[in-house]
Amino acid sequence: ALSGSLHGGANQNVMEMLKEVDATEKAPTEWLETAIENGRRIPGFGHRVYEVKDPRAYILGERSQALGEAAGEMKWYDYSTAIEEYMLDEKGIAPNVDFYSASMYYQMGIPVDIYTPIFAMSRVGGWIAHVLEQYEDNRLIRPRARYVGETDRTVTPLENR
Repeated sequence: ALSGSLHGGANQNVMEMLKEVDATEKAPTEWLETAIENGRRIPGFGHRVYEVKDPRAYILGERSQALGEAAGEMKWYDYSTAIEEYMLDEKGIAPNVDFYSASMYYQMGIPVDIYTPIFAMSRVGGWIAHVLEQYEDNRLIRPRARYVGETDRTVTPLENR
């Protein structure tokens, strides 16, 4: 379930794409235009829920930029922003969480081939919760279930906890 490019494996495909951009002498947008003309799907864009930029992509983009600045190597972030701008302007498609996580992980020294296992590890807690809930009341849990818990709660900032 996590080996495909649509869910779980997309950030690995994004980083492979960024490496291809790096290996060419073309500008990122020129490389992208050629890829699209050749029918290539551009990974890291679009989301089943968000029709605008995935809110997590904003945060990961900032982290990717900060890591690039700290290392004095901005190319991965620069490639990413050039591709994002093109896709937004020309195709009307916004990046999802996988897009900037790719360059962020790469700049952290995380091997590309473990991006999907990292994604899976981030989901384990939720999967366990679903198993325990189903075990408790033996009801099928739908992904789009309605929240029935407490509402109108206040959130205490981390620094005040």
